[in-house]
Amino acid sequence: MAEMNFGGVVEQVATREEFPLEKAREVLKNETIAVIGYGVQGPGQALNLRDNGFNVIIGQRKGGKTWEKAIADGWVPGETLFEIEEAVQKGTIIQYLLSDAAQIEVWPRIKPYLTAGKALYFSHGFGITYKERTGIIPPADIDVILVAPKGSGTSLRRMFLEGRGLNSSYAIFQDATGRAKERVIALGIGVGSGYLFETDFKREVYSDLTGERGTLMGAIQGILLAQYEVLREKGHTPSEAFNETVEELTQSLMPLFAEKGMDWMYANCSTTAQRGALDWMGPFHDATKPVFEKLYNEVACGNEAQRSIDTNSQPDYREKLEEELKALRESEMWRTGEVVRKLRPENN
Repeated sequence: MAEMNFGGVVEQVATREEFPLEKAREVLKNETIAVIGYGVQGPGQALNLRDNGFNVIIGQRKGGKTWEKAIADGWVPGETLFEIEEAVQKGTIIQYLLSDAAQIEVWPRIKPYLTAGKALYFSHGFGITYKERTGIIPPADIDVILVAPKGSGTSLRRMFLEGRGLNSSYAIFQDATGRAKERVIALGIGVGSGYLFETDFKREVYSDLTGERGTLMGAIQGILLAQYEVLREKGHTPSEAFNETVEELTQSLMPLFAEKGMDWMYANCSTTAQRGALDWMGPFHDATKPVFEKLYNEVACGNEAQRSIDTNSQPDYREKLEEELKALRESEMWRTGEVVRKLRPENN
C-alpha cells in the first residue's frame, strides 16, 4: 500500500505500480470469477476481467435481453454463460452485480451455493449495510468484499479501452480465509481501477447514496433546471439558455477542473467570470448545505434505503420509472440538448 497526502490527510491507496496486473493474475490464478448480473456494472467488469486474462463466467437468467447481450459480447452458453445458480456453484468468487432489488429477490436461490472459502463480492454496500432490511446475511465461512468503481460500468469499460482507469473504493466486511485483502485488491486491479482507496461497506453506501442524490445526479439536474427556467422566463431562447447552462459546463469548463482543479478552471476564465464565481459560490453553498445535511441524515437512518426497497419491489416499478424518465427526456431543456448535440462540429 502507498501513502498519499490528500489535502493534508494521509490515506493508504493501492496502485497499479505496487500491485501490477501480473501480480493480480497470480493471486487469482486458481479462481473462477462468476459475474452475476449483466446490466449496469456486470458487462464492464466482466469484459475488463476477461480481457485482462482472468477466468470469468457469467450467471444470468436465460432468455432475457441481458442473456442475449452477453452472447453478443462473446460469452458462450454452457461454457462461459450459465443460469445464475449454476454459475454461483461453479464460481469461487461471486461478483454479485444485480440491482439492489434483484439481489434481495435472488439471494435465497444463491445462498446454498456459497460454500466455505468462496468470496462474495459487491460493488455497492447496500445489501450488506442494510442486511436487516434486505435479508442478505452471508455465511460466516466466506470472504465478503467490495470494489466500487466511481462511475458507471459503461465508463469503466470505455476508459479501459482507452488505456485509462476509473478510481474505485474497496472494503472487506468479512475475512474468513485470510486472503480477503489480496483477493479484493487483485479484483480491483483486474476490473480496471486507476487506483483503489479503502473504505467500509457502511461508508461506501452512505457516500454513494448521498452522491447519487446530490452533486452526481439529483442536485445537478435540479440546479441546471432552475437556471434554465430562470433564463427562459426572462426571455432567453432555448438554445441560449441551454448553452449557458449545460453545454458550456460540460464541453468547456468540466474538462478544465477535471484536469487541474477548480482554481485552474477559474484561471482560464475572464476576470469578470472569476469575480462573479467567487462572490456567488458562498450563497450557493449556504443555500444547499442544509439540503445535503438532510439528505445524508435520510441515508444514515435508513429511510432512503427503505424507500428504494419499497419502490423497487412494486410490480409496476419499471413502467413508472420509464414514465418519469420519459418526462425528463421530453422536457424542453433536454429536447433542446438533443438538438445542440447534433450541431456540435464532430457530428457534422
